[in-house]
Amino acid sequence: MGDRILVVEDDIEIGNAIEIYLKNQNYEVLRAYNGKEGLEVISNNEIHLAIVDMMMPEMDGLTMIMKLREEHDFPVLILSAKSEELDKITGLNMGADDYVTKPFTPMELLARVNSQLRRYNRFRNKVIEQESACNHVVGGLEVNEDTKDVKVDGELVKCTPIEFKILLLLIKNPGRVYSLESIYEQVWNEDAIATDTVMVHIRNIREKIEIDPRNPRYLKVVWGVGYKIDKG
Repeated sequence: MGDRILVVEDDIEIGNAIEIYLKNQNYEVLRAYNGKEGLEVISNNEIHLAIVDMMMPEMDGLTMIMKLREEHDFPVLILSAKSEELDKITGLNMGADDYVTKPFTPMELLARVNSQLRRYNRFRNKVIEQESACNHVVGGLEVNEDTKDVKVDGELVKCTPIEFKILLLLIKNPGRVYSLESIYEQVWNEDAIATDTVMVHIRNIREKIEIDPRNPRYLKVVWGVGYKIDKG
């Protein structure tokens, strides 16, 4: 199956037809029959695009779109029998990405769906690349260069700014051994003159990220050479 599309349409025949069009293009389709049901489906599933009818019982399409936009950024296509310019502008201003007027042809609907999903998937891929580029993981140790978070087995660990810089330097190059002098020069950006300070910070980091600091899993010493984050 490809991307997952939610169809929110109270007219069963129209909804069935849309589902057939989409499934023929290898999209996975979920159904809802009013805005309230649509929001429930979204809360329980990963949705990549929603097709939402404007006029529905219990909760109309515009209200649904306003509510889903509080938490979600996937594309939304409005379906409506109203073709006036003001209705289209209102729908787009409420958070929809496109507006399809009933009656519509299958080719028109699929072209708009494909266009929105191409754009959305490019955006998602860029976000994933950016997140992976700044998120460094070795085993259960995770250091996020962007958020400055450190996690061990999913639990946040509080580090000082210097501790974070040392840990980031080591985890960005797992397996590489850094001497005390090298760590000092790269973290403090000056010639190494007080490497004992580095050793104190290394000891503090171990206390925070290791279950047993005397038998470290991540931050290891290479005697006579320096320290490294083990590749695991």
